Amino acid sequence: MGRREFSFHAIDRHAAQYCIYQNVEENGRTYHAYKEGNYVLPNGERKRLQHILFHVTFHEKLYLAPIGSNVHNVLDIATGTGVWAIEYANMFPSVQVVGTDLSPIQPLYVPPNCRFEIADAEDDWNFIEKFDYIHGRALLTCFTDPKHVLKQAFDALSLGGYLELQDPVYPLQYVGPPAVSSNLYRWVELCIEGSKKLGRPWTNVVKYKRWMEEIGFEDVVELNFYMPTNPWAKVKCFKQVGALLEENYMIGIEAMSLRVIGALGWTAEEIRAFLVKVRKDIQDPSITCYCPM
Repeated sequence: MGRREFSFHAIDRHAAQYCIYQNVEENGRTYHAYKEGNYVLPNGERKRLQHILFHVTFHEKLYLAPIGSNVHNVLDIATGTGVWAIEYANMFPSVQVVGTDLSPIQPLYVPPNCRFEIADAEDDWNFIEKFDYIHGRALLTCFTDPKHVLKQAFDALSLGGYLELQDPVYPLQYVGPPAVSSNLYRWVELCIEGSKKLGRPWTNVVKYKRWMEEIGFEDVVELNFYMPTNPWAKVKCFKQVGALLEENYMIGIEAMSLRVIGALGWTAEEIRAFLVKVRKDIQDPSITCYCPM
């Protein structure tokens, strides 16, 4: 294992030590200080559970793109805690893996072929190397201009390289009539409205394929997966996914909501009181809701 090293882009090193390693505290949670406010969710919450959820949803596959064995450089954008990048680096020790994020919340010791850089994916990319594979997941809350990020990924790929995005699709969907009178339905409406007001709409994922084709990506493939919001589904594999997503929401829904719904003028106390009712709906097996991916 190697000691983690950070690269600082276009900022004074002494200033970087302060602005990057300091956190902003709000409502009992910490947020990135570098480019404060660019990402509305707090640091590091649910990331390990999220990793397991994706792993189970994708039938224990770390990636889905047909990248083959001739891979030398891999980039993981918005890497978060770095769990995906570290696992990939461990699986393929001959591959150099770079993870970028606004927050330095990755482990101190990482595989020797893995490094992390503090960077905003919406800034200009200045990597020396070209990448054979670029990976990003759970990006729907991250960017004001996702198409610009896709264009930068296109330019950073080597000839024949792959970009893979793994993202939930909002609004949530229902088997049968939508539960329009439920607090869960209202929560989704509020989050979509708040995310638009913040300039980072949660509804951009359905545009990824069209944007990629417009940019110049070839052979764009869209795979569809389904994650029940609790174990209401009858099939065993969907029950397992549903149990994981339910836990993910139960742990993370407050963090997902405070800034997003707060942008609509709600106080933290009002949001927390509302979420008590939303959590009950998330656990209600009669609400047959699912999150497409």
